[in-house]
Amino acid sequence: MSLPEKPKLRRFIAGLPDENDPRFVWLFDQSRLSDRAVRIPQEWLPILEMFDGQRSLRDIQLELMRLSGGTLVPMEWLESITRHLEEALLLESDRFREHFAQVQVRPPACIGVYPPQPQQIHDHLRRQFLRPSGPGVDPDHLARNGTLASTLRGALVPHIDYHRGGHSYAWAYKELIEHACADVFVIFGTAHYSARRFTLTNRDFETPLGLVPTDKDYVQLIAENYGDGLFDDEAAHWPEHSIELQLVFLQYCFPHWPFRIVPILVGSFQDCIDEERVPEEVPDIAQMVAALQVAERESGARVFYLSSGDLAHIGPKFGDPHAVHDDQLNSSRQRDQQLLQHIAAANRHAFFQTLLEERDQRRICGFPPTYTLMAVLEPTRGRLVHYDQYVASNRFESVSFASLVFYKDTIVIASS
Repeated sequence: MSLPEKPKLRRFIAGLPDENDPRFVWLFDQSRLSDRAVRIPQEWLPILEMFDGQRSLRDIQLELMRLSGGTLVPMEWLESITRHLEEALLLESDRFREHFAQVQVRPPACIGVYPPQPQQIHDHLRRQFLRPSGPGVDPDHLARNGTLASTLRGALVPHIDYHRGGHSYAWAYKELIEHACADVFVIFGTAHYSARRFTLTNRDFETPLGLVPTDKDYVQLIAENYGDGLFDDEAAHWPEHSIELQLVFLQYCFPHWPFRIVPILVGSFQDCIDEERVPEEVPDIAQMVAALQVAERESGARVFYLSSGDLAHIGPKFGDPHAVHDDQLNSSRQRDQQLLQHIAAANRHAFFQTLLEERDQRRICGFPPTYTLMAVLEPTRGRLVHYDQYVASNRFESVSFASLVFYKDTIVIASS
């Protein structure tokens, strides 16, 4: 087996102390693209930090000799470490890329946020509809009135965990059960693990409720109309929760509907804030909006758009200097309401302008996916169906979130 010339540890590689011997650490893949782990001594961790793709093994050997005052570090020893990491698929390499190319299904990553068994999931999600602050209806008894003429075409839904915000998901999915009609759900997920602006995958997704097929033809249409780069960080989908938590609700709410998905991770729009540029003026964003609109037209599918995003993130957990206090919560709630008014009015430019004025100091993670949805769908109106703030008991963090639905009404022009 040939070794990488300049070894680089893959992203998502983490270490856990060996419970039987704390002098050792188990290196493992958080994304679960490899199921193998490598056990190393704690003191080797600084050496592995040099596996950055910039240094050859010879460079690493010389650096270690310099740090140790000239003690010779055998090349065979470094090669042995590299070989173990390569065999375990923990390095960025041709071998890992070949392995990843064979993976057809993205497995569940969020079991624990929801139960592992299908009946338990059904019971858990049903409780989100019936719990306090939920819509208070049994989803099994809702009428399904969605038709091809339905004007309900999109929704902003939280991606906070179900324990804290499942009741808000339920408000949005109640509307979908009653009024949505779609062949394809295009899901804009907040990207927590990728620095790329947009990241696609054409792999199917699996949850304990079954396999969710990705519409590969639709994904191909987007890629053809956008250009290169959309799959460069495809592995970022594996640890991501923002799309998976929507899929479980979709499977629960539409158990007999053979829908397909188009999963798109949307990265930061912070440069739009910093440069005070409307997102559509940024070439790659404009390119993606146009590609998505062309893909919908050319696919012939009935498409529903989902933005998986939360609102404000405040408190020391997110970098603020002080514990969350009531005045801060009230102020944040008021500013959230201002944002949501603009979104409900289908005015994405006012939405962006409000974020620009506050320099996105409250870290609205739903800004990029929601703005993208609005730019692509161009809804005629929206409607807020739920809003809430989670506040940790120790006031270390607060996250606000909302469910809001979008309509695209047919505009009839009267003849003279």
